[in-house]
Amino acid sequence: MKGWRLWLSVVVLGFLLGSALAWLTNRTQGAGGDPEPGLALGEPHPGFELPALDGGRVDAAQFAGRAMLVNFWATWCAPCRREMPVLQAASDRHGETLAVVGIALDDPEPVANFVQDLGIDYTILVGQDEVLDVQSAWGNEVGAMPYTVLVDGEGIVRWLHYGEVTAEELGEALGGVL
Repeated sequence: MKGWRLWLSVVVLGFLLGSALAWLTNRTQGAGGDPEPGLALGEPHPGFELPALDGGRVDAAQFAGRAMLVNFWATWCAPCRREMPVLQAASDRHGETLAVVGIALDDPEPVANFVQDLGIDYTILVGQDEVLDVQSAWGNEVGAMPYTVLVDGEGIVRWLHYGEVTAEELGEALGGVL
């Protein structure tokens, strides 16, 4: 009888823990287009100046006059990795009017290897504390990833998105800006 109770306790505890994890994961994914208060639609973007993979620094002002899609990501983030080809396709399709900027919360070496393996050729910036500060200034104070912001050619925030971006979602957002 004791063995049966232990088995039942383990099953119930496992079910509860699994349910809690699924709820937390789906809650983050389901919040796709509704970020927490912070940077708001219609506001000017706060800018950034961060290290690039080549060791130089890139300033958001370099993209003035073009729409800018800023994506915060990391190599260890599975949804971030899955959405990279969608962002690359947007860069390929709209490169003259859209600057895609990936900002990785990571070390330069794994980021460089990852973007080379995937054939990513849009602007990639990388860092640790600086990236966390920029991510917070761009409206993601909780540090959830991936996190994507679309800015129009005048520097005004037009779209904020927590979670993995699909081609359909991105196409719709870009359609209202480009």
